[in-house]
Parts: sequence; structure tokens; C-alpha cells
Amino acid sequence: MVIKTDLCNYTEYRIFPGHGQKFIAKDAKVHFFISAKADALFHQRIKPVKLRWTQAWRRMNKKGKVEEGAKKKTRKAQKFQKAIVGMSLDDLKKKKAQKPELRAAKEAAAKEAKARQAQKKPAAGKPAVAKGKAQGPKAPKGGGAPAPGKAFKGKK
Repeated sequence: MVIKTDLCNYTEYRIFPGHGQKFIAKDAKVHFFISAKADALFHQRIKPVKLRWTQAWRRMNKKGKVEEGAKKKTRKAQKFQKAIVGMSLDDLKKKKAQKPELRAAKEAAAKEAKARQAQKKPAAGKPAVAKGKAQGPKAPKGGGAPAPGKAFKGKK
């Protein structure tokens, strides 16, 4: 047996036969309220969204029906490897595949070679005498007493 129910215009609750009250506005719109309380609040122009016990408030604040499929799934960031300056992706993969002891030995050898190169360069390259005028103590910019013969112009 199917019972015809209406929805309250204010609370959105189901109204069974023999309950509620109708209100017909001047523009011939029919409003059906579950109780005198809903009717009074509607006529006071209090928004149903502001009242916690109404379905409109529950809908606005995401209460009640929680659909598992509708929840937003967070994506896990995938690891991605890029080539860096001075090294291709293949070189990076080879270096990662090496055993840590081998890698440490290679790095130590490279550092040692760089140190030898650095020792050879300064001995052969730079001359002993620096060219240019002799550097004396510099006067601070904009500070101190004005140069003789120059008058002060401007505000203090």
C-alpha cells in the first residue's frame, strides 16, 4: 500500500495525510508546512539554512548521506626522475646501480685529481706583481665633512 506524502516547503520533512497545513500566497503559490512552527518561521522570513534541525542546513553542512564513491580520492605523487645539468638520465641510473663502496672510491679519486690540478695551476699561472694603483683607505660615501670649497645645498 502506497501512502501519498508531501514535502514541507520549509523543513523538507515528509508530511503524511492528516498532518500539516497549507498556505496559499497571493500569487497562488501553494506552500505546505509540517507544523505551525515551520509556518511561523517561513512567515518571519528566517532562512531554513540557518536552523540546524532543517534538511537545508544538513545539506549545506554536508551531514547525513555520505557516499563512499563520491569522496574525493587523493592522488599519490609519482616519483619521476629528471636528468640534471652535466649528467644524463642514463648516467644517473648507472651511478645509482653502483655499489656504495665503489661510488665512494670513485668520488675520492676524482677529488684527489682535482686537488692535484688545483696545486699545479697557482704555481705556474699568477705573476707576483699586481698591476693598478695602490689601494689606500677609502672615505665613506656621503659621510664626513664636505670637501673644502663646496657649500652645503639642501635640507638638514
